[in-house]
Amino acid sequence: MKILENLNIIPKNEKLYIQAFTHTSYSNEHSEYESYERLEFLGDAVLELIISDYLYNEKHLEEGTMTKMRSSYVCEAACCTYAKELGLDEYIRLGSGEAEANTTILADVFESFIGAMYLDQGLETARSIVMNIIRKYIEKKIDFLHDYKSELQEQVQTVRKSAVYEIISETGPAHDRTFTCQVKVDDIIMGTGTGSSKKSAEQEAAKEALQKQVK
Repeated sequence: MKILENLNIIPKNEKLYIQAFTHTSYSNEHSEYESYERLEFLGDAVLELIISDYLYNEKHLEEGTMTKMRSSYVCEAACCTYAKELGLDEYIRLGSGEAEANTTILADVFESFIGAMYLDQGLETARSIVMNIIRKYIEKKIDFLHDYKSELQEQVQTVRKSAVYEIISETGPAHDRTFTCQVKVDDIIMGTGTGSSKKSAEQEAAKEALQKQVK
């Protein structure tokens, strides 16, 4: 895999990485392949350990501050961002019923990829690669849990406008829905966002609206 070459990983068990990119919809259609769900479970724990260790040893912060920061850098939006940066979306295998990888799938795949690295290469290699990706977001104080809806509401209220959110589509099976939302400011569409929940789709729509500098 090109992604492994890019990260200077010489795999001991390449099947682990294939599994890391295999969505349940694909494994349901191809029973010989196991989905990434078990690897995701493991990778989630490894990611939390790596971030917790970094914050404890490098930042020397109080427990409450570390907990809040860790939540930001391991949340779905954060993991989705890391997955896109690595280009993991190019390797995801979906079943015929899945049109494309949504935010949740991308985040899950990042965690499953960490799980695969941990099993195949060990904790220190996983730590090195993870921190090489995430450290810059921590240093730049990027807040992945930022409340974009509240910020947008504050902006539009200053000029006596209103922000209205509308879910315009719902796709995917019941256990893995993708929602698309539009936010309108005075009946003008200012942002569109997608997410695995209505709330996350609304946040993404508000984020896009803010990027257009609504005034």
